[in-house]
Amino acid sequence: MDESTPSRARYRRILRFAARHLAVTWWFEIAMPRIGLARLAARSRSRRMTRFARSFHDFAVDLGGLMIKVGQFMSSRLDVLPPEITKELEGLQDEVPAVPGPAIRAAAEQELGMPLDRAFAAVSDRPIAAASLGQAHGATLADADAAISGFRDAVLKVQRPGIAAIVATDLAALRRVGGWLSRFRLVSDRADMPALVEEFARTSEEEIDYLHEAQSAERFAEIFADDEGVGAPEVVWERTTRRALTLQDVTAIKITDHDALHAAGIDPSAVAHRFATTMFTQLFTHGWFHADPHPGNVFVTPLEGTDAEGRPRWRLTFIDFGMMGAVPPTTRRGLRRMLIAAASRDGKGLVDGIRDVGVLLPSADTAELERAMTQAFARFGGMGFAELRDVDPREFRAFALEFQELLRTLPFQLPEDMLLVIRAMSLTSGVCSSLDPAFNIWDAVEPYASRLLQEERGNVVQDVARQALETARVAATLPQRIDGAIARIEDGRLQVAVPRVERRLERLERAQGRVVSAVLFAGLLVGGAVLQGDGIGLGTALMVVAIAPLAHAVLGGLLSRRR
Repeated sequence: MDESTPSRARYRRILRFAARHLAVTWWFEIAMPRIGLARLAARSRSRRMTRFARSFHDFAVDLGGLMIKVGQFMSSRLDVLPPEITKELEGLQDEVPAVPGPAIRAAAEQELGMPLDRAFAAVSDRPIAAASLGQAHGATLADADAAISGFRDAVLKVQRPGIAAIVATDLAALRRVGGWLSRFRLVSDRADMPALVEEFARTSEEEIDYLHEAQSAERFAEIFADDEGVGAPEVVWERTTRRALTLQDVTAIKITDHDALHAAGIDPSAVAHRFATTMFTQLFTHGWFHADPHPGNVFVTPLEGTDAEGRPRWRLTFIDFGMMGAVPPTTRRGLRRMLIAAASRDGKGLVDGIRDVGVLLPSADTAELERAMTQAFARFGGMGFAELRDVDPREFRAFALEFQELLRTLPFQLPEDMLLVIRAMSLTSGVCSSLDPAFNIWDAVEPYASRLLQEERGNVVQDVARQALETARVAATLPQRIDGAIARIEDGRLQVAVPRVERRLERLERAQGRVVSAVLFAGLLVGGAVLQGDGIGLGTALMVVAIAPLAHAVLGGLLSRRR
């Protein structure tokens, strides 16, 4: 049979699924409102969204390939999709049947260029884990490789046969669907779908490049080389290619396995604290972080001996570095300032933090957003997850009802770097609250923020010193410069660029209005990221409304630069 036949059938199947659900959406969201049935359509919206999410879940599991990744990607797009969809898809895992051992062995041998019996001392035919793009098998290194690496137990990760063609087919279908969606104003006003598809395509292509994952694992290990409390598997480069990856086997206690932690004498609440601190360090200090820290990707590894207080020693071991997030330096400075400001409830600090965050978004009614933020933080700010669970659900519903029209009509879209930040922090909050129901992320943030604040103060001292030196330099040359200016006046050669000064003054005046919007965005984003981790609807609501005030701050700045 022609090898392209399955690809064409797969392509058509994806398009049929998308077309069917787009037709349903067109009828309820566009046609019915035009014939005066908007209220009837609105009443069924939540049920339809949930039904679509469940249908897509089954479709993705059945089809495999990138469709599962699409579902996982959709579950994180809190800025674009309604909570009925993101909530339903957030538990979507790589629920696909394993490739038979002989087929995987053949793929690995082709990639490594030699028989597996020669490349390894042993490779298990039974997979440790099977995913939509590849699967992992336990392996034992040959004597020569074990002598070089210093360990024998390894994991061989091999891509599924033909996955490259499947990924290409899926991306072609998704680009077609993205083009369809871009023609719907209901969608195009809220998101640039072709751009989202290209964003997803880039991350997917990186994920099937195992050399990229291997490099990320090494970089992560280097970052935490001086921290014995955090680790990562070593890469066996001699047995690693673009489609086959060999890593040290670091399997240990799953981070959320309470029974195993207690059996090892490890306090789950201490694990929660270290995990949160480690994620904060990645995000706010290094600006490069593990963007998929779900419980299956983090182990607690017991170590020999005890600490100074007689407690068992252990470390957090991260795996699966296929999805990593990078934050530009300017954005990282803004996030650091936002963290400090959120912990200390410092409004001016939020303004300073948001100045470094650049996102192009549409505008919105900032007065309503300010009222929403003020009410939400006055009531829920600083609460731990256990406290939030005790809050009467009617309070959350009252908030949502009061601002539902504002939330529904907001046009918004987060760029990938901020999306991955929210994803990482949401997963962090969820894992920590699972380890300790009384865990309050603010308790973990405040000590970390205090340390960052001390560092910032140190930077301030350095800045003051530099400014003092600059002032001294200017003062030393001032008499000579004044003599030169007087000479130019006497000769009639002095020119004053008044129009340039006027333009700068106009820009400063316009900037004052943007600062107000910046404060609103920062508070909503930080608060929403914290609350979202526990699955509470308020978290999603806050992150949604956070987008609008930023539009005024950033879009206004871009327009100012063009003038």
